[in-house]
Amino acid sequence: MARWLKRGIDASAIKAADAKVRETVERILAEVEERKDKAIRALSEKFDTWSPAEFRLSRAEIERAVAQVPQRDLDDIRFAQAQVRNFAEKQKETLRDLEVETLPGVVLGHRHIPVHSIGCYVPGGRYPMVASAHMSIVTAKVAGVMRIIACAPPHKGGPHAATVAAMHLGGADEIYVLGGVQAVAAMVLGTETIEPVDMIVGPGNAYVAEAKRQLFGRVGIDLLAGPTETLIIADDSVDAEICATDLLGQAEHGPTSPAVMITNSEKLARETMVEVERLLSILPTADSAGQAWKDYGEVIVCDSTQEMIAEADRVASEHVQVMTRDPDLFLNGMRNYGSLFLGPRTNVAYGDKVIGTNHTLPTKRAARYTGGLWVGKFMKTCTYQKVLTDEASARIGEYCSRLCALEGFFGHAEQANVRVRRYGGRNVPYAAAAE
Repeated sequence: MARWLKRGIDASAIKAADAKVRETVERILAEVEERKDKAIRALSEKFDTWSPAEFRLSRAEIERAVAQVPQRDLDDIRFAQAQVRNFAEKQKETLRDLEVETLPGVVLGHRHIPVHSIGCYVPGGRYPMVASAHMSIVTAKVAGVMRIIACAPPHKGGPHAATVAAMHLGGADEIYVLGGVQAVAAMVLGTETIEPVDMIVGPGNAYVAEAKRQLFGRVGIDLLAGPTETLIIADDSVDAEICATDLLGQAEHGPTSPAVMITNSEKLARETMVEVERLLSILPTADSAGQAWKDYGEVIVCDSTQEMIAEADRVASEHVQVMTRDPDLFLNGMRNYGSLFLGPRTNVAYGDKVIGTNHTLPTKRAARYTGGLWVGKFMKTCTYQKVLTDEASARIGEYCSRLCALEGFFGHAEQANVRVRRYGGRNVPYAAAAE
């Protein structure tokens, strides 16, 4: 039976915090919808102390930002984007249009159609998340999205040059220095100067995730990607240092980032907890990582591999790092995860920054019903049908008429009957007469 050596804060405290976030976001969205550009400027001044002449960067401003980035950094950005692009292209190859004759004269099919316009949110409050530009913009470009706009908050009083470079090199059509809920609201609701989009994507803090939740339906969203989560699954084939490093490596995202360890070795669990405290004494980001570990860190000891799998599926974490003798047992056995990192040679930071898989992943147990952002999220699978012969139309029509009448839909039935009369040569009475 699973045993907790460490638990996070009580669920009721999390619920209360979520309620406050929800109320704040509702207020901001209503303000933007009513006052548009005036609200955007006021909110940007309030939250980011940022009120430029224009939030959208001009071509000259983009070029100046890119010129500030050292060549080595630009090369690294291009390398990372090449990996993301390559994997997205391979994924797209699995999405095939379909057309099949299901009955003589009846042709059904589907096409994968790119979303027309998207807004990409690139977080940058605590850290400038340069890599998020690759994940959303590059992937959308591979999908064939026609208009891509991107927003990132100001960093230290202005545009973050490397983030702007990543947006530009990734293929963004419009770049705005605008952050938080107000950025999401502007892209979705539109203002006098920002044309609204059809879909919003990208990770963010709890407020950004809540804004996406509240706006879903007006536009599409990729998923609810809130504060980063990590789950370490380990046995005694690895040591405490690597486990603690991987826990804190994601906990540093912020004070509400869950970091959970599941193991079948109590010895490893206790050694990891000690090692976490040692690393927190030297980690430059110990303030945020330490708070996350204190409030959201958990350590769970299981009796067997199967129990570890069951607990991991219950947690349904965004990132799952598996460091066991046989990681493929978890690849084949687990069902609920955002992305798996199998074996000690890989880690979540590889996926976050460079390896090519997408780092926008489900949080708050959404992995139970969705995967992460990928090229297919930017495409609509739309069906069509063709009936090529009189005989096929009359045959389908007879079945359709009876099934419509079974439900009391006589107008529906008449759609079928008129074709049975016309193409089948049968004198079927008007549907309402059968009532």
